[in-house]
Amino acid sequence: MPPVLALYEDVLSNGAELALPAAARMIFLVHGGARIGERALADGETWHGEAAVTIVGGDSGATFWRYELATTAAPKAPAAAGVRSREKLTASLDTLPAGELLLRGDSVAFPPGGCALPHRHQGPGIRCLIEGGIRIDTAGRSTSYGPGGAWYESGPEPVFAQAAQRPSRFIRVMILPRALLGTSSLQLVDPADAAKPRAQQYQIFVDAPIARPAE
Repeated sequence: MPPVLALYEDVLSNGAELALPAAARMIFLVHGGARIGERALADGETWHGEAAVTIVGGDSGATFWRYELATTAAPKAPAAAGVRSREKLTASLDTLPAGELLLRGDSVAFPPGGCALPHRHQGPGIRCLIEGGIRIDTAGRSTSYGPGGAWYESGPEPVFAQAAQRPSRFIRVMILPRALLGTSSLQLVDPADAAKPRAQQYQIFVDAPIARPAE
């Protein structure tokens, strides 16, 4: 079976601990504060790694999104005092690139009414909207998402994105060929669109080589 990419939302009260097994992952802190080892995280900050890790809620607690690459879907996390975890989305990576892999985590922001012209990416990924609204057209369907809405893009399947009439932004993790380290994974469906201005703005959080999970 192919590996899976999963997105979880974890809510920790102050001082609560969430122990996680080894896996390639990115943590995005939505709100509050948390500590991972010696690293303190605040709103909008990220952490990534592949080793087992324990996350501790800060003085005001924390809500974060946890993106994980694994061989199979993770079992439900054991109950822990002050911890609530829920699975937002899990996808089987049937289009995982061959060879060495790269985990890229970033933020993609649109101005009011901005759009992303039809395009593909060179690997699969999960997106989750943190502000605004967005419509995603792919595989013959249109779906609209509000804050907290998550969706999967396979990579090869063309996608068109239309933001709402307000600033909109999503947090994304993709699994890409390692040869793309430091370079864009985007491929426009119509090469003529390359000359058109792009509405979206990017902030890279993570661009890290990772071990390939067993299949």
